[in-house]
Amino acid sequence: MDMSRKEESKRVDEGEVIPLLTPYKMGNFNLSHRIVLAPLTRSRSYNFVAQPHAAVYYSQRATKGGFLIGEASGVSPTAQGYPNTPGIWTREQVEAWKPIVSAVHEKGAIFFCQLWHAGRVSNSEYQPDGEAPISSTEKRLRKDITNDKATADRYATPRRVRTDEVPKLVNDFVVAAKNAIEAGFDGVEIHGANGYLLDQFLKDKVNDRDDEYGGSLENRCRFPLQVVKAVADEIGADKVGIRLSPFADYNDCGDSNPQALGQYMAESLNEVGILYLHLIEPRMVTQFEKFDTKWSLTPMRKAFKGTFIVAGGYDRSEGNQAISSAAADLVAYGRLFLANPDLPARFEVDAELNEPDATTFYTPHPVLGYTDYPFLHPVVIHSLTMFVS
Repeated sequence: MDMSRKEESKRVDEGEVIPLLTPYKMGNFNLSHRIVLAPLTRSRSYNFVAQPHAAVYYSQRATKGGFLIGEASGVSPTAQGYPNTPGIWTREQVEAWKPIVSAVHEKGAIFFCQLWHAGRVSNSEYQPDGEAPISSTEKRLRKDITNDKATADRYATPRRVRTDEVPKLVNDFVVAAKNAIEAGFDGVEIHGANGYLLDQFLKDKVNDRDDEYGGSLENRCRFPLQVVKAVADEIGADKVGIRLSPFADYNDCGDSNPQALGQYMAESLNEVGILYLHLIEPRMVTQFEKFDTKWSLTPMRKAFKGTFIVAGGYDRSEGNQAISSAAADLVAYGRLFLANPDLPARFEVDAELNEPDATTFYTPHPVLGYTDYPFLHPVVIHSLTMFVS
């Protein structure tokens, strides 16, 4: 145990408040702690339909007053980009989500559905009638989500979305949001990050359009903001969040001025009045590694008036610091929560953490690397009534 962790453990032993475990009011939702389950693709939804084993997975990570964001769920038949990812556009998909959402609610947690369109991060195999995937551009990916150039050949050359097709795409998100609410979700997070469709419009290294959706910063942000406003108008802005990654270059999707992009989006989202803004830290240059960078989320934190969620390689100490310094309201955890279903309980006693097994992140097995990560021994957690059920 390093010195900072020893000092933190001493403060906890002396009864000092743990910032991550303090309550927070997120709009109409009363959260018991600040630890959020980040949206994580787990590739266990066969034929694009969520499966019963997802009820086990999500309920394992649910706590009374906890906040969970579900994995990216496709909004239409053209939205999928990977195998075994769920959707939320058909009746079968909606019905499949209902018992999963109910299992989370039985634990007293809040559950949002992440609405996703992969755009050009796809190929004809996942598209209706074997057509080309759609995007803001006709440029192919040169590297994937892990910045691997060797795998770029798996992605097809995209078809540039026509201007008159954009309203249909906006409506796909609206219908998906309505479906999510019908399935029982408490709200939705719009996926505007990681190089997927909305990000392909936002970033100037991808978006090469010359219509009202390309060129200037305002134009590039137009389609994503239209999606946000339309969804908010349909289900209520108090049930809508968005995830952005202005500094990342995942899926070959970078921007020449990410600080200006993030700032413009934060200020524009205030006009819609959505519930939260979920941002990936600039230091996450790659999906799983942290690097020093000149960029900062601070200007966006100052600009955005709603709940501010940060994600990107946080550990317990960094999460506590983010909350105590008011750098964020909530901290989203991905790999740590994946591997530690009782993460809030472990953070309370500063317990050792299970190590995530990257070889099983995206395997389709319904148990292995999914619902079989161990909980803390009951003797250790018997007093943690807030976080254990």
